[in-house]
Amino acid sequence: MVIKPPHDSGQNALYGGLENRSPDELLKTVHDEISHKGFMLTQVDKVVGWAQSGSLWPLTFGLACCAVEMMHTAASRYDLDRFGVVFRPSPRQADLIIVAGTLTNKMAPALRTLYDQMADPKWVISMGSCANGGGYYHYSYSVIRGCDRIIPVDIYVPGCPPTAEALLYGILRLQDKIKRTRVYHR
Repeated sequence: MVIKPPHDSGQNALYGGLENRSPDELLKTVHDEISHKGFMLTQVDKVVGWAQSGSLWPLTFGLACCAVEMMHTAASRYDLDRFGVVFRPSPRQADLIIVAGTLTNKMAPALRTLYDQMADPKWVISMGSCANGGGYYHYSYSVIRGCDRIIPVDIYVPGCPPTAEALLYGILRLQDKIKRTRVYHR
């Protein structure tokens, strides 16, 4: 899934043109606005999207060799903690599930149960060619040909196994998708 930012008269509709600035410039702009006016205006959807995207808690759910790359992404070299991504052992604490590896017929009901136990809003990343479409085991009698047949998938990360950079890119694209999602409808 390729996510492209919306275009409008030189400013991004979501952030008002502030996302292209460095963090120091952004903080200076916010500080100047607050010190000048005494307050800052924004929309609730933007604040909620920013908070949700900055605190993703994925469920620890590794099925095969892709799980090693998922662990590698969480380790010190790529350090998912700096993006607010903290792995959780319980579906009741998680809002993201990364399906990493081959999903079999025997494991599919457990995946659906874990997905149903997660609180809304919840998101899914399908990691690796086996989770995306069966991979090398596509014609096996015991393999599900894509986890999207069991649960809805938001982001697909291709590869066998996908690199840690690919998963990191998928998480960043999911954060962009969450920031664009409207929480409150008029």
